[in-house]
Amino acid sequence: MASPITVEILEICKVSPATDSNESGQRVSLPLTFLDTRLLKFPQAERLYLYKHINLTPTLFMSTLLPRLKRALSLTLLHFLPLAGHLTWPSDSPEPVILYDPNDAVSLTVAESNAEFDLLVSNGIREVAELRPYIPLLSMSDTEVSIISLRITLFPSKGFSVGIAMHHAALDGKSGSMFLKAWAYTCKQNQNDGKPSPLLPELIPSFDRSCIGDPDGLNSYYLNYWLTTTGSNSNSKTKTCSLKLLQNVTDFEFPPNLVRATFQLSPDYISKIRESVQNYYDFQNQPVKLHMSTFVIVSAYASVCLVKARGGSGGGGRMVYFLVAVDCRSRLDPPVPENYMGNCVFTVDMVAEAADFMEENGVAVIAKRISDLVKGLEKGVFEGARERHVRLRNAGEQVQKIAVVGSPRFCYYEEDFGWGKPEKVEITSVDRINGIQLKDSRDGNGVIEIGLVLPRHEMEAFSLLFDPCLNGLSR
Repeated sequence: MASPITVEILEICKVSPATDSNESGQRVSLPLTFLDTRLLKFPQAERLYLYKHINLTPTLFMSTLLPRLKRALSLTLLHFLPLAGHLTWPSDSPEPVILYDPNDAVSLTVAESNAEFDLLVSNGIREVAELRPYIPLLSMSDTEVSIISLRITLFPSKGFSVGIAMHHAALDGKSGSMFLKAWAYTCKQNQNDGKPSPLLPELIPSFDRSCIGDPDGLNSYYLNYWLTTTGSNSNSKTKTCSLKLLQNVTDFEFPPNLVRATFQLSPDYISKIRESVQNYYDFQNQPVKLHMSTFVIVSAYASVCLVKARGGSGGGGRMVYFLVAVDCRSRLDPPVPENYMGNCVFTVDMVAEAADFMEENGVAVIAKRISDLVKGLEKGVFEGARERHVRLRNAGEQVQKIAVVGSPRFCYYEEDFGWGKPEKVEITSVDRINGIQLKDSRDGNGVIEIGLVLPRHEMEAFSLLFDPCLNGLSR
């Protein structure tokens, strides 16, 4: 009989930015842009990195690995001071701000688990709840919420994990990756207590909020939405609302039938799907010029399988909303620096009936719809922003939402702290939205990882559809 899984908390501590610089002693206050305010109360963003290390004993972990991770974190935070702070809404301020005070620090929980590490890093179907003990929680109250929180877990003689929770109103996926890459780089390059190596230029963040304007007044629009939907505090000099995040993880139960799994598409299969899509329109004598990126092809293919796994059109005109967060850094005028640290993404959507996905050539049909969505961004990312916001908020439970998170361009498997690449990376934010996580693969061979969270019966149906479809790409 297998032993019960236990997770023992070894330490709860605070890690402050390094004090060997005048910068950490300065107060920092950052305003929110409309891209931040839109996500003011969204559930925390999460990632889990699992690293294999078969020689990692508790003694080695506590004496060497953990101290190095802590020191590197402290050195890295010196460049990312706002991440050690918190989001707050001062009573005399018309809107929330991100505030760092010299005494602020990042919460770090250290734990040890006897869970079967090899199962945690597998691609197979397993319960969502199995990874939840290794994900930290943001500290939050009505008046302030931490920006990031970390949890490091030892799996004796197996490896360790690094879990991170991030406030969605403070940084997007690209920003989160920049911070983690900077932390990993600092740890790997500074394996002793000597003078720390400087960060690479591309890992030094810019917190300059002046590069993002608000010509359409969307900041006040989103702020009023939160005040209206979550209530305001009339005792303050200005209207404020509770900053507690929606769907707080501590209040959210993950049912045992909710499972996760990872599927893969190789470059060869992606090329075959792309060719099948193009052939469909060539045979139709339709002069269609599609945007046939890997994102479009993989998203169309996975979405068709997801709708079929849910049960097709359902006979009642069931609607499907396809959602994706678009990186706006290069799309704004003037462009935002690539090292911008904050939110510079905006969600766009494509609405279709489930029957469209069920067509004989559903992948080709949906690929064109997603292609049109991408090409439409040339007209402006924020066009129809208010209408889109209302549409998504009013979508009922009968609507199937397919939200894509992550990007292979973030190169998740590059986060090497000095003990090798991650064995597995999970974007556990999808646990609450049943979305699609798109990532690169550990081997770096162009394979795309498709991570899913679904009810078990849908996941089993999806797994059956996924491979057979490859043999009949018109399906």
